[in-house]
Amino acid sequence: MGKSLKKFLKIFVPITFGLFLIWYSYNSTTPEERKQIIHYISNASPFWVGVSVIIGILSHISRAVRWKYLLKPMGYRPKTVNTIFIVLISYFANLGIPRSGEILRATALTTYENVPFEKGFGTIVTERVIDLLMLLAIIMITLVLQTDFILGFLEEKGVNFIGAIGILFVGIVGLFLGSFIIRKSKSPLAIRLKGFLNGLKDGVLSVFKMKNKWPFIFHTLFIWVAYFGMFWVIKYTVEETITLSLGELLVAFVAGAFAMSTTNGGIGLYPIAVSAALGIYGISSVSGDAFGWIMWIAQTLMVVVFGTISFIVLPLLNRNR
Repeated sequence: MGKSLKKFLKIFVPITFGLFLIWYSYNSTTPEERKQIIHYISNASPFWVGVSVIIGILSHISRAVRWKYLLKPMGYRPKTVNTIFIVLISYFANLGIPRSGEILRATALTTYENVPFEKGFGTIVTERVIDLLMLLAIIMITLVLQTDFILGFLEEKGVNFIGAIGILFVGIVGLFLGSFIIRKSKSPLAIRLKGFLNGLKDGVLSVFKMKNKWPFIFHTLFIWVAYFGMFWVIKYTVEETITLSLGELLVAFVAGAFAMSTTNGGIGLYPIAVSAALGIYGISSVSGDAFGWIMWIAQTLMVVVFGTISFIVLPLLNRNR
């Protein structure tokens, strides 16, 4: 398969999949349900949607500031305003082409701050490693908070407590066995996986070696608290979801996080994933779909609007470069 075809498929397949899911979601609801969903979306409280957008912007600003802490040990001190605009542009780019934002982000840093591409890209990889670990931590917190419900759900599906422990044990053994095989194997795939795992380790350790590790850790925690915060406030836009607890919303948040990484910006899949997670707690599909669509529309519009502004303003602020 040629490189051009691979690139085309990487762009075309996620977008096509997302559009298919939108079509599927539309056709799986009755005309009455669609009317109700549209009613919820069109009548969503502008206040809470606005709060969600503001929290989202603050998370992006925090990410831009955190990025500077990774660049500082290498001797680079980019302007904060530049890093903010570059981060916003990268999110905007990812809506069109998956992972293009990371390349564009490193390229823009080279253009406007004279940071070598490979060094800028290296810091972005480290960020992604930290974000992956934070997502794993949130998943663990969710499992702890919802242990009783998860066990009850598994029993309802025919899996008892012993069975659940058995599944967990098999998973742990499989993880260790897989790690052992990867370390010993000489296959190209195993070598790539080893490189990835070493990158995870190096990325984590680099944080504890930097001088500004505590501000970095603070911004990391703030970013993910803000991510959940902008998700949390959306519950006040749909009457049926107002009473949802922290643990229940965390389940939906995790489902949405996985959906975001599957299609471009979660198009099509995000509302479906969030609605399915909320359905576990008895939330109707209409309310769940409305919640997911309100969240997705608000955050996507935020990225499009501020990303477009950043595309225009960044070159103007740096017109001498």
